[in-house]
Amino acid sequence: MSTLVSIWHRIQHTLFPWMEEVLDPLTEKQREFVRVVELADVQKHIRPYRWQGVGRRREDRLAIVLAFVAKAVYNIPTTKALLAFLRDGKNLRRPCGWEHPDGIPSESTFSRAFEEFSRDGLGEKIHAAMVKQYGGPKLAGHVSRDSTAIEAREKPLRKAPKAPEVKPKRKRGRPRRGEVRVEKEPKRLDLQLSRSLEENLADLPVCCDVGTKVNAKGYKTSWVGYKLHLDSIDGDIPVSAILSSASLHDSQAAIPLAQKTAEKITNLYDLMDAAYDAPQIRAFSMGLGHVPIIDANPRRGEKKEMDPAQAERFRNRGTAERVNANLKDNYGGRFVRVRGAAKVMMHLMFGLIAITATQFFRLLE
Repeated sequence: MSTLVSIWHRIQHTLFPWMEEVLDPLTEKQREFVRVVELADVQKHIRPYRWQGVGRRREDRLAIVLAFVAKAVYNIPTTKALLAFLRDGKNLRRPCGWEHPDGIPSESTFSRAFEEFSRDGLGEKIHAAMVKQYGGPKLAGHVSRDSTAIEAREKPLRKAPKAPEVKPKRKRGRPRRGEVRVEKEPKRLDLQLSRSLEENLADLPVCCDVGTKVNAKGYKTSWVGYKLHLDSIDGDIPVSAILSSASLHDSQAAIPLAQKTAEKITNLYDLMDAAYDAPQIRAFSMGLGHVPIIDANPRRGEKKEMDPAQAERFRNRGTAERVNANLKDNYGGRFVRVRGAAKVMMHLMFGLIAITATQFFRLLE
């Protein structure tokens, strides 16, 4: 927290006054962009993308990354609109690294750089480093786990029709002597308990398809695209994210998401809705030393009510809805114009980086 406070004071009392002497007076959004860039410390992650002195000199990748962060902060829908915004305003163009509008690269250069960042998972690296540095040293009370629909502009993958499963007839009761019965294949949740994070992530589908979910009013809604699974802590700070196919059930990403979060922070309670009511998820949460508070799923029999203390803590799960809404309404979550899981994740990570930095600073207010 002392590091965060020192960065805050440097920005407020040194950087902002200096910028306003060189530029025009800063708007609140421009101040937010500067704060996000300073806390994310993007520069230390750009070394692999710098020109190595071979071939044609490439455009400055640091400036392009900062421009994509600005795109998320300003909730700009397209790269074309971002370029127009940069050319028209020096208060954003110059902090990104371009002195004159003529120095801004073309849209195709931005696209090539974005593909490169997506392939390397740059957004996740920046976000993970920021969470570990400023969230890791402190104890988090609650992790709220939830998913949100991400609509995409691409064709859903057509799934091959499943062949009808032929189950061999067998008599009820104990098997006869010498009779060999086929064992049931273990469920994904059972396998996840003993696998590493990398193995669990590799097993999750990430293609674009059709998802269906019951909304807050109880109605079924469908969409084409993906599903973003998020872990968020108190203060509305997202700490881990996984992108999957839209059709994947929320419970299937719970264990790898918990593994990912456990590498960054230490928390006490895991808050989840009824979609995550599975014994494997409860067992894994308890194995991490956490207290799982999961809303009971009526499909498992008679619905069990929480005791008053658990019910009071479960109210903190509103963090998940607020982070999802903030990403979609204010940081580009509704403007997915790229195709492919890696690019979609990169686009969303720029928004999560902006939210994370902004919420960390709000803890000081």
